[in-house]
Amino acid sequence: MKPRAIVYVDGFNFYYGAVRGTPHKWLDMERCFTRLRPGDDIQRIWYFTAPVDGPRQIRQEVYLRALATRPLVQVILGKFKIKQVKCGVAACGYRGSRVFDIPEEKRTDVNIALQLLDDAYHDRADRFIVVSGDSDLVPALEMIKAQWPAKKLYVYVPSRHPIRGAAVELRSAADKHRTFPQALLKVCQFPATVPDGRGGVIHKPPEW
Repeated sequence: MKPRAIVYVDGFNFYYGAVRGTPHKWLDMERCFTRLRPGDDIQRIWYFTAPVDGPRQIRQEVYLRALATRPLVQVILGKFKIKQVKCGVAACGYRGSRVFDIPEEKRTDVNIALQLLDDAYHDRADRFIVVSGDSDLVPALEMIKAQWPAKKLYVYVPSRHPIRGAAVELRSAADKHRTFPQALLKVCQFPATVPDGRGGVIHKPPEW
């Protein structure tokens, strides 16, 4: 029997590390991770993200609808919170306010950590596949290793940047770690139209 596995995808970490700037945004997560882990019996793919504003909102909503058609994929939403930051460029000649509002993603790392611990506690899997480079997840991985040493932790860091892709702390907390294989994106795309299960179809955003 194949070992049971659950996948945890840090959505924005994955997007900015592996997907942004590529023509492969219309990614079928279920197809991607079942191909990435053919030796596992994947029980669930948790996809953690937060609703965005502006022109990207419609594209994101369409993509989340497409993901919802895949039986293994479950989306958990966090949120964005506006925070104020001060410009730190001393040579900047701008004479207006140097304090700006920027959106900050909230709850995603906490949501991932809680879901990891809940799945481990309820023995829903033998292997836990974390797709992120965020060191905030290290305490959750360390607790799983301490409380349930028979469970195996795997980390895939989604980054094309050699420095950000190092993710030394998170990689060190896992039993095994890899850099997410970019070549998988191209071969795991949704078709241009996806049946929505209710007689309609979901269309790939034309900008993608």
